[in-house]
Amino acid sequence: MTSNSTEQGVKEKISFQLTSEIIRHRLKSEGERFHANDNISDYIFPGELETLQEEVEMRVKELLKSLLIDIDNDHNSQDTAKRVARMYLNEVFKGRYHKQPNVTDFPNARNLDEIYTLGPISVRSACSHHLVPIIGDCWIGIKPGDKVIGISKFARVADWVFSRPHIQEEAVMILADEIERLCEPKGLAILVKAKHFCMCWRGVKEPNTSMINSIVRGDFRHDPSLKQEFFELVKQQPNGLACN
Repeated sequence: MTSNSTEQGVKEKISFQLTSEIIRHRLKSEGERFHANDNISDYIFPGELETLQEEVEMRVKELLKSLLIDIDNDHNSQDTAKRVARMYLNEVFKGRYHKQPNVTDFPNARNLDEIYTLGPISVRSACSHHLVPIIGDCWIGIKPGDKVIGISKFARVADWVFSRPHIQEEAVMILADEIERLCEPKGLAILVKAKHFCMCWRGVKEPNTSMINSIVRGDFRHDPSLKQEFFELVKQQPNGLACN
C-alpha cells in the first residue's frame, strides 16, 4: 500500500469518528477529568462544538424514538432534537463547553477592608442525577484583598459555574474556587438557596422545599462576627433567609 493510500485510509477513518469520541480521547490522553460539572472547553477545538451539537441532535432523536414519539409526523416535536441539542451545549450546560467569561481585575487602590455583599443573584442549574432544573438565589460576601472585580462579573461567573449538571454542595465549592482565583479576597462567603425539581417535580413531590447551603473562607471563617454580619445582611435582602 502506498503512503498516499495509507494517509487517505487514515483520513477516512478519522472522518467517521464521532466528535465526542475525538474529544473524549483527547481528555483521556491528557489525564483530564470530565465529570458532569467539569469545564472541558480547553479540549474542544474550533469547529468541534458545532459538529458535537449535530451529534447530540442525532442522539436526542433516537431518545425520542425510543420514547415512542412520532418525530416525523408530530409537528410539535419535529425540531425538538435540534432545539434540545442547542439548549444543552449553548445554554443550560454552557459552563461545560464554553470558556469562562472575561473578568478584568483592578487594584484595591483605596485599601477597602469592609465587607460587601451581592445578591440575590439568580442561579440555574440541573441535578446531575436526573437532569432536571435547580433554580434559586445566590448571595456572595467579599472582604477585599489587593484587587477587586466589577460586581456584574460575580453574576456572570456564577451563571457560568451553575450552567452545568451539579449537586448544589459541589456547585458552591466550585464557585468559591473561581472567585478566590479571580480576586484573591481576604474573606469570602457564599450562600445558595434553591429549589430542586428532582424533589418537587418527581419523587417525593415536595414543591415548597428549598435547599440552603453556604461556604465561608478566609476571614469569614476565622472571625465569627464577620460571618454573622454576612448572614444578617443576607436576611435583609429580597428572597433572603427570612423568607419562606
